[in-house]
Amino acid sequence: MEELAGLDAQRSKLMALRGRAILDDAQAILTRAGVAEITTRLRHGDIVDTVAEVEQDAGMILIGKRGEAADFAKGHLGSNLERIVRASHKPVFVASRAFRPIEKVLVAYDGGASAMKAVDHISRSALFAGLSVVVATVGSPSAEVKHRLENAHAQLRAAGLAAETKIVEGQPETALGKLVDAEGFDMLVMGAYGHSRIRSLVIGSTTTEMLRSCKVPVVLVK
Repeated sequence: MEELAGLDAQRSKLMALRGRAILDDAQAILTRAGVAEITTRLRHGDIVDTVAEVEQDAGMILIGKRGEAADFAKGHLGSNLERIVRASHKPVFVASRAFRPIEKVLVAYDGGASAMKAVDHISRSALFAGLSVVVATVGSPSAEVKHRLENAHAQLRAAGLAAETKIVEGQPETALGKLVDAEGFDMLVMGAYGHSRIRSLVIGSTTTEMLRSCKVPVVLVK
């Protein structure tokens, strides 16, 4: 028992050293990029509980799309991603491995509550100032669809954003991804839930598919 206790203590010490090294690397990257105010914290316990404790003072949560096993499971999302999206009350920025400066933003808009909150978030956030924003709906150009898009467009234009609207045909899971690639968008913003959501269990099926297939960062708003 003493030997096992010693091994546990040694393992905990090695995990703490590894965690500190990861944080030091992240801080060095941000410092080289010109970020002045950086705070690092090494915490123990469950990641979702930790995020819940500290998110009150955050404007956004940033998480990678996949964890360390990404090369072996490219069709899967990180095990903690959906847990954090479900639990968090703040927008979640899901980073892909490749990144380029963000200038052109696509907003997936289905008229649902979380999609409307996404538009509201963009209109209030200084992060989107000066960016080109396109609000897109997948479906037929009915009067109702056009009316919803016009409302979203008006809100963004009132906030001083260079916003446009677009209606594309097809299935959301594929049409949005094709639009991102074809028109060179740098980021996708969408609601975490669609109309047919089961809030307590899963994020929307379209959202999940976009996270899997999109090669640009995705911001999820609840």
